[in-house]
Amino acid sequence: MRERLQKLISAAGLASRRRAEELILAGRVSVNGKTAGLGERADPETDAVCVDGRPLRAPAVHTYIMLNKPRGYVCTLRDERGRRTVAELVADAGARLYPVGRLDLNSDGLLLMTDDGALAQKLMHPSHAVDKVYRAEVAGDVEAALPILRGPMELDGRPLAPAKVEHLGAGVLRVTIHEGRNRQVRRMCAAAGLRVLRLTRVAEGGLELDSLPPGRWRRLRPEELRALGCADPESQNPAKMP
Repeated sequence: MRERLQKLISAAGLASRRRAEELILAGRVSVNGKTAGLGERADPETDAVCVDGRPLRAPAVHTYIMLNKPRGYVCTLRDERGRRTVAELVADAGARLYPVGRLDLNSDGLLLMTDDGALAQKLMHPSHAVDKVYRAEVAGDVEAALPILRGPMELDGRPLAPAKVEHLGAGVLRVTIHEGRNRQVRRMCAAAGLRVLRLTRVAEGGLELDSLPPGRWRRLRPEELRALGCADPESQNPAKMP
């Protein structure tokens, strides 16, 4: 089956789709010996797809981990500004892993990382409505903000899907969304007159952060992979545990 090259590269765990597009534009991807162009398709069963001259091969098994991202780290593999990246925290995972979605520099909590590009795309696509749950410590008039946060809201002129917002007391909110727009929870709170002091993602897709210490990671369990819709939850690269 012919697929776009960036999808094949992502599914092989070599790079995110965005990074794959950059590789193609840089002339580093070839199909059957010819430099590929953006938008080109190939069949991995019959075409020889290479990146930097090396044949593209999907890993026999994938790696799926949960990281408790600390504040002060960016969700990229490299950062041109020299900031610390989540890649540094999972360098001993035994595979080149990519974050599923993002947490901004000053947010912490649950971050899924994998080399399974197909599953990552599924989880990030809005049509799958994967719940993301945050604990937000805020300053401001919470009682006045709650009706705004629970009602119809817009970001950048586009309506948001309704959020579930629970007041846990003492300036603490539990916010559940399933879109994941850029800095969505922070911008929602700002629109409602609140200032976010700390934002932690505590759950995603039915997975709970549990007692994983900040900066540490663990492999997902088979039952967690099943909850995410992983095709083969019993098979995972035996990465070294931290």
